[in-house]
Amino acid sequence: MSSNLLSAGLASLEINLPATAQQKLLDFRNLLLKWNKVYNLTALRDPEQAISHHLLDSLVILPHVGNGNLLDVGSGGGLPGLPLAIARPELFVTMVDTVQKKATFLQQAAIELSLKNVAVHHARVEEMSGQFAQITSRAFAELALFVSLTRHLLAPGGRWLAMKGVRPDAEINALPADIVVEAVIPLSVPGVLAERHLIILKVRS
Repeated sequence: MSSNLLSAGLASLEINLPATAQQKLLDFRNLLLKWNKVYNLTALRDPEQAISHHLLDSLVILPHVGNGNLLDVGSGGGLPGLPLAIARPELFVTMVDTVQKKATFLQQAAIELSLKNVAVHHARVEEMSGQFAQITSRAFAELALFVSLTRHLLAPGGRWLAMKGVRPDAEINALPADIVVEAVIPLSVPGVLAERHLIILKVRS
């Protein structure tokens, strides 16, 4: 049962979500796989694998997400933005993607899931405006490029939350001198054997 798989995974991550939020996560998974048949949003087709590799893989960073508004860059199928928005209804999540069909899916998903804390932009992130306390991405770009494309959007005192696979030491070494690596956090995702790391960055004050 998908619901058991999700609740067991959340328990393993020590994330406590009400039943309504867990159901909404499964509804999002179903939407993603339904639209995927036409829009090719993800390489995954298996509903149970989508729980581990999409839902839990997004929510694993939840303990490190602060209170300020969050921008998810290159959201694609809504990962990690939509699971984070479902898990934290008080957190305002803005998602941006350059691909029109992906932005269309994100907007429709936000409507169907009744997510009032989500905004979607079809744009190039370097052309966006606004200020965000937190900027995240999941396999979007190398760290230096991620920082340079989004730096104008980071609020004073804000942080980047870059989701990576294998620890990206070469990318960390290539960062500009005024970017501080606040933390490199190894993550363990239930059902995912591959390495995962969260790189938290900020501008040197």
